[in-house]
Amino acid sequence: MSRQKGFAFAGSGLDRAAQLRGDAAALKVLWQGPGARVLPVWRGKLLFDAEGGLAWVPPGHATLTDAKEPPIFLGRDGGTLWFAQDISAWQPEGPLPEAGVFLDASAQLHPALPEGQAFSELRARIADLDPRAAELAAMARALPEWHACHRFCARCGAATVPEMAGWQRRCPACAGQHFPRTDPVVIMLVTRANTALIGRSPGWPEGMYSCLAGFMEPGETLESAVRREVFEETGVEVGPVRYVASQPWPFPASLMLGTWAVAHSETITRDPVEIEDALWVSREEMALIFAGQHPKIRAPRQGAIAQFLLRQWLADRLD
Repeated sequence: MSRQKGFAFAGSGLDRAAQLRGDAAALKVLWQGPGARVLPVWRGKLLFDAEGGLAWVPPGHATLTDAKEPPIFLGRDGGTLWFAQDISAWQPEGPLPEAGVFLDASAQLHPALPEGQAFSELRARIADLDPRAAELAAMARALPEWHACHRFCARCGAATVPEMAGWQRRCPACAGQHFPRTDPVVIMLVTRANTALIGRSPGWPEGMYSCLAGFMEPGETLESAVRREVFEETGVEVGPVRYVASQPWPFPASLMLGTWAVAHSETITRDPVEIEDALWVSREEMALIFAGQHPKIRAPRQGAIAQFLLRQWLADRLD
């Protein structure tokens, strides 16, 4: 069984052609060639077509006139060269999306694009993308966010400039080099006998529950992070921890490390800052959740590693 089957963003074998990133002359030729395709990105939203797939435009397209930085080279697929370019300076007509919401359901229409194409939140489109498109989407979603947050040098405070086709920023003042980072996050299926521990964070949509998760800290092992996070959020003590699978999660740039942990206690003492609710769910209840018949809880979204972990446990396939 493939541990990544059914995961979004789990990798499609894309040729990222890293050897081209430092060859500005070669990339300029390829950018001007017939195989170049660009995915516009607006304030974290990607351009989608009417069928739910990514919508690519050629270099020089009118949507790219608002780009303030060079395109980011994502990789190649045969004769096709994939790029992403941030056009967040563009101001759409009408009200802007509400800031801080978990899932922005609005769509922005650009006047230079055909009917049916719009900028939408990637979270809502995960299930629509094939593996290759999902891998490209993950890079296109994460990299512009990283650039936007690293315009100034962390060492001396001077303005940085993008290099290496968007995979590096350099500080002209102190020669510091800055590279995109991925933050490791533990996500754990915590079980005890015939039950699994799930929770929900404040601000999540009604009925949304998932596996517990949290960022790893410096000097911490995977197992220690799982035990710490579970105890901090719910007061439940965890014993054995086993790695299961991983998933890139570009919101904004995490690597979800999926684990299975066995609980040694069951009393929940919830941290109200981190967790709005936490509860033990039996296999019978979990079956109702995935069937859409539970009165309170919805299943985790399709394509997320949390759904994989819970489905594998429900089917008794984790061993």
